[in-house]
Amino acid sequence: MKKNILIILGHSDKKSFCATVADIYFEKLKKINDNEVRKIFLGELVFDPVLHNGYKEIQELEPDLKKAQADILWADHLIFVYPIWWMNMPALLKGFLDRIILPGFAYKYINGRPHGLLTGKTAEIIVSTGGPKIFYSWLGGKIAIKVLKNNILKFCGIKTKKVKIYGGILKGDKSSVLEKIKKE
Repeated sequence: MKKNILIILGHSDKKSFCATVADIYFEKLKKINDNEVRKIFLGELVFDPVLHNGYKEIQELEPDLKKAQADILWADHLIFVYPIWWMNMPALLKGFLDRIILPGFAYKYINGRPHGLLTGKTAEIIVSTGGPKIFYSWLGGKIAIKVLKNNILKFCGIKTKKVKIYGGILKGDKSSVLEKIKKE
């Protein structure tokens, strides 16, 4: 079945391991069932990642953020690719999410209870870590995944189908990991 897939690269460096992973997924997914695949590289977007007044006064969205919202609405499946830095997602990704996950777009409150407005969409989370994968599994590195999966996406009605962690990227053989990803 054909899907509209949006890959969101949460790393600021277009030559990073995560960028290469996003490129591999982009090429692979285009070939399956004639999927339509788009990619957002956060490092190229022009926007202020700071939510200056919280949600009491919504900031005007920059054109790049309006386009990102349109791409999210278009997508059936979202793939987030980012590194875990200091046991969390990069600030650029967090700022992006702070700015676009807005009431009226991604959720609304009915009788004081939140209701996701992006239901029917699925997601996949792909992260890289400098240390061994097991270190992040046991010592809290999954916080960076849980925040996105259980707090942000679930709140908006998006169901996460898959999570992948590629560990040991700083000291390991990146090329063998990338070859493995190509064959998955």
